[in-house]
Amino acid sequence: MFEFLFLGTSASAPSVHRGLSSHLVKHRDYRFLIDAGEGTQRQILRSGAGFKRLDKILITHGHLDHILGLGGLMSTLARWDTMEKIEIWAGQHALDRISDLLFKVVLPDKGLPIKIDLIPLETGVIMEDDKFSLSAFPVVHRGRGCFGFSFEQKTHVPFLNDKATDLGVPFGPERGQLVKGNAVTLADGSVITPEDVMGDPIKGVKLVHVGDVGNTAKLLPYVQDADALVIESTYLDEDKDMAKKFGHLTATQAANLAVEANVKQLYLTHISRRYREKDVIREAQAIFPNAVVARDFTEFSVKREK
Repeated sequence: MFEFLFLGTSASAPSVHRGLSSHLVKHRDYRFLIDAGEGTQRQILRSGAGFKRLDKILITHGHLDHILGLGGLMSTLARWDTMEKIEIWAGQHALDRISDLLFKVVLPDKGLPIKIDLIPLETGVIMEDDKFSLSAFPVVHRGRGCFGFSFEQKTHVPFLNDKATDLGVPFGPERGQLVKGNAVTLADGSVITPEDVMGDPIKGVKLVHVGDVGNTAKLLPYVQDADALVIESTYLDEDKDMAKKFGHLTATQAANLAVEANVKQLYLTHISRRYREKDVIREAQAIFPNAVVARDFTEFSVKREK
């Protein structure tokens, strides 16, 4: 299961009701902060999420409304000495700006109580374990090194306990061997194979996050069949020329991508102060009914079918 929390949903500048871009993804013991616009640490406090285990930060691109909050956040975490190391993944252009912000302005002193690793992003899997994988993919926006992120659970093959019991497989190492794919011989001489006690594969869920983006043409392979897609919707279709000029999407473009990619649920963020929320959602839902305009502190979860 992936749990998602919108910490900031405004485009370019904060509004009375919306903070700047920042989102939190939780999966088992992992916590990933995606972007850190100005005021992110206050939004974390307001949400009640806290800073525990918040040691992995993913940056979509290097524009200031997506990284300025790192200064205050890193200063606080370094002062509290709550963890030993923080990893920040970003494209090289963004890392250069983040390095200047953190090590020349915010944390210029040597001997910091916290180690900050700046890790250049490349397309492909950037981390995984036996349960899930996290991948980065290229995004077209203004400037170099912009990325989106895909969180995917791995396919699960359930062990059929009732069937194993019916076949006389005792609880213990025999069942463990079957789960590992090995046949076992029971005390009565009968041989049980994994195929006898394993169910049909269950595909894991997929959560995709896209920050600022001006063109959806190359996103389809990465977004395809996502259970949930979080993506910007800075403009309405009436201003599509302006959206193209500044490298952003309209609600119509985001909704069309969701339809084409067979997405189950669409969450729109990076909302401009120039529009009413109801106008954004009306435009998107006319094309893709399962669309939501996220607000600060909106939460959702993506779960595997049982």
